[in-house]
Amino acid sequence: MGVSVARIRVLVVDDHRIFAESLAAALAAEPDVEVSAAGSGPAAQRCLERAAAEGRRYDVMLVDADLGILAQGGARSVPAPRGAPEGVQAAGPVDGISLVAGVRSGQPHIRTVVLAERDDPRRAAAALHAGASGWVAKDCSLQRLLTVIRGVLRDETHLPAALLTGVLRELTTARRHRTESEQLVESLTPREREVLRCMVAGLGRKAVAERLFLSPHTVRTHMQNVLGKLGVHSTLAAVALARRAGVGPASLTGDVVERGGQLA
Repeated sequence: MGVSVARIRVLVVDDHRIFAESLAAALAAEPDVEVSAAGSGPAAQRCLERAAAEGRRYDVMLVDADLGILAQGGARSVPAPRGAPEGVQAAGPVDGISLVAGVRSGQPHIRTVVLAERDDPRRAAAALHAGASGWVAKDCSLQRLLTVIRGVLRDETHLPAALLTGVLRELTTARRHRTESEQLVESLTPREREVLRCMVAGLGRKAVAERLFLSPHTVRTHMQNVLGKLGVHSTLAAVALARRAGVGPASLTGDVVERGGQLA
């Protein structure tokens, strides 16, 4: 009688069909690997949800770093379900790093590895920050890829040696910028922070005034104070800084945020 071998379930996500099918076939030749392929972010999400419903969850997801660019001429991120900062939804173009973030939020047991055509410390750092366990060149050997797949299942993180210094620099810089942004946001008064949250939500001056029961002139003053304290010169820059600091948008549903100077 033969001995049952525990199989590693792998999902390959790449919109280059020939590459995806070739990689899936090569991996499937391994006795302990079971492989499926998806050609887009939404297709991958459907595969993951179906597998979870059937009790046959994937262990590792291999994701094209340039996912979505082939079909859309440029990838973009879409809001993730379950309140994730960025991730996946059922429809629309989804880039590889956004897919990693969405899966990390919804199915954190799945290890993700990003497959890239070129070394890019900034994007590799973004992938790790999103929850990826590795960044691997698409032209690496099959044995190297199998080593990474088995390694991430042991909670290892895999990066090309040539990228390590650059990725560490990017992660350190991102943390420093976040800390600086948080300090600037903390310098705002509670009312100014609420105005900033409305700006993050995309509300204009008139809409903010109506929402907070303030005059447009008062809102204009608050907005100018926010820009001055944050050290930026535009609403767009203020919103970008706020997001780095982890400031979320004001809720656009439910009760009014403030009334008569008191929080509702």
